[in-house]
Amino acid sequence: MKRKFRLSHRSEFKRVWQSGKSFAHPLLVLIVAPNELSRVRVGVAAGQSIGNAVKRNLAKRRLRASISQYIAHIHEGWDLILLARRPVIQASFVEINAALEELLNRAQVVKKLNE
Repeated sequence: MKRKFRLSHRSEFKRVWQSGKSFAHPLLVLIVAPNELSRVRVGVAAGQSIGNAVKRNLAKRRLRASISQYIAHIHEGWDLILLARRPVIQASFVEINAALEELLNRAQVVKKLNE
């Protein structure tokens, strides 16, 4: 995922966490909040409950790779945070993509994906 699509500052994460709406799945949690920009920004987080640093980085890499496929389909003007849950480490890439697609559709921030 390109840097221009990333949430990077703690204040940006905090704003989305506090004012955003969350959508949960057993593999991950999606938090969405509108922004005043003409682009989508995504932040990825994995807490210590995932495991050690190696497992947390693996989870974040997988989520970044998965969301990068959907960036072009997300409506402009949204900030998203993806929170990894422990089962994401054992999940296949197909399962992660399916979970993410389901959450994006539930959040209604994405154009129709199956067209």
